[in-house]
Amino acid sequence: MAVPSVMVLPMLIVVAAGLYYIYNEVMQFMSKSLVENKVVVITDAVSGVGTECAQLFHRGGARLILGGTSWDKLESLYDSLTNDADPKETFAPKLVILDFGDMDSMEDVVAEVTECYGYVDVLVCNSSVKVKAPVQSVSLQQDRNIMDVNYFGPSTLAKGVLPAMMARRSGHIVLVNSIQGRLAIPFRSSYSASKHAAQAFFDCLRAEVEEFGVVVSTISHTFINVSDPPPVKEPGPKPNTVAAFMAGMLTHGVRPSVLANEIMQTVNRKRKEVVLSHPVPRVAVYLRTLLPSFLSAVLAAGVKESALAQEMQ
Repeated sequence: MAVPSVMVLPMLIVVAAGLYYIYNEVMQFMSKSLVENKVVVITDAVSGVGTECAQLFHRGGARLILGGTSWDKLESLYDSLTNDADPKETFAPKLVILDFGDMDSMEDVVAEVTECYGYVDVLVCNSSVKVKAPVQSVSLQQDRNIMDVNYFGPSTLAKGVLPAMMARRSGHIVLVNSIQGRLAIPFRSSYSASKHAAQAFFDCLRAEVEEFGVVVSTISHTFINVSDPPPVKEPGPKPNTVAAFMAGMLTHGVRPSVLANEIMQTVNRKRKEVVLSHPVPRVAVYLRTLLPSFLSAVLAAGVKESALAQEMQ
């Protein structure tokens, strides 16, 4: 019996969706073995995303080196990972005090990290600090601190583990960056600048080390959503259109577990560039390239309307 032509397209869509689902399930199953025995360094492992990453890689059988600024929090994470783990299938993590805000300590940190196993297979640069304020309100010291944590720290650590990766002709460096490494947002000048710098550094690094078999990946995500959705506000004066729209977009953050899973999949599939966001930031990134003047005008209008709305309150 012939299939009506009107049914061909829906059937193809269903089949394609089914194949895609099976592919993802197979990749998730394989992820447990792809990182097995790999030496994986995770910075800021005690953060929401870092903790989720540590759990995923630990269950996958990776040899973890967990970095963080608080020894107590690192030990608590260590306990949570090892209490219910099977020592025959997992490795006890190694802990390292790692504070990108203290660049003077980085030489010792790099030495400690590399001495744990003698090499690193995967480096996940997850640390980040941000500030939201007008440009004139941010001190030079704050600028420097943000650049240290978001740019100089990850780049210094990457340089530290790189020689062994190049010598072994194997390795993967993952920068967990931000969509603001591709698109500058008003009132986040220092944060956006640091993320742009990190994006550029790791883009250059990717091209330079490809011949040595080292993979460099960047993940550009929207803000990390660690809280519940905001409560519904009582009816009131209608806010300005641009500001209300942009504020509404902030509810579309990325959950730590979702981002951690994307990091794992990026390592498994050796993806080089990942954008993890809903369509609006993606479109804005394209507008930044294709119609920069238009995007600038929209952002400037949003700033003006927000200021006007605050004056009227």
